[in-house]
Amino acid sequence: MEYRALGTTGLEVSCLGFGGAPMGIPDYLSHDDRDSDAFRSTGVAAVREAVARGVNYFDTAPGYGDGRSERIFGEALDGLRDRVVLASKYSFREGLTPEQRTDALRASLDRLRTDRVDVLQFHGGYFDDEFADRILASGVLDWVDEMRAKGLCRFRGITAEGPSGGLERLLRTGRFDVLMIAYNLIYQSTCNYADRPTGIIPFAKSLGIGVTTMRPTTCGFLQKLLGAAFPGLDTAGLTRLAIRFVLSTPEVDCCVVGMRTPAEVVANAALAEDAAGRLDIRWLHNRFA
Repeated sequence: MEYRALGTTGLEVSCLGFGGAPMGIPDYLSHDDRDSDAFRSTGVAAVREAVARGVNYFDTAPGYGDGRSERIFGEALDGLRDRVVLASKYSFREGLTPEQRTDALRASLDRLRTDRVDVLQFHGGYFDDEFADRILASGVLDWVDEMRAKGLCRFRGITAEGPSGGLERLLRTGRFDVLMIAYNLIYQSTCNYADRPTGIIPFAKSLGIGVTTMRPTTCGFLQKLLGAAFPGLDTAGLTRLAIRFVLSTPEVDCCVVGMRTPAEVVANAALAEDAAGRLDIRWLHNRFA
């Protein structure tokens, strides 16, 4: 397994991370019964397989199935906690008191069977200037700093669906150590190699912020699109290509892939271990003969 520095946190993380959204959210990418014992035991086995194969970055959220994903992670990582970097999230709801936020975080920690998360992330989407103003005025970032001082989290993160001026403003505050952002083969505006690496990912790296990525497999969009255009196409091969593309981007510290089964873990870990199979991103974007 290849490991990379997560910004300036001092953490070394596997280039492949394990995302918990498909494990928790009903009907997310599959119709599996998330409440069945069979689904839970398969998820636990997948997490443990990932640890055995060197994956050490695990990302989840209380909103992934009302804590379902956190509970599966907690069960699976029981006894393995010190071998992994664990990231979860908090939601932004105006009007909550610091005490209510702390209670919600402690509930997450209980589900995760741990006394702290390594990365506590603002669970965001798109940040326009007005939203950034509300966040900065709310005091929620002061609360995160307090949680860090109490040892309930080690580093502060933020997740975003795309770049914006509001997100840049938030990153410039120095209040975040890790950025999780959407980036994949068909959505490259966050790290555009058309000339030189530009976008919010290189910007975050210039600030010493670690970068993890979500939606590396395009959430099935690419596979459905090309599968519809070319019936019989190997869509599993498209998924592997999409993951290889993100793994090959030097500015990405950890490519977080949502997984549900040990078989998915084995296949994706093989991609992460295959350093010789990395793509030349600069060559792919070179427009000149």
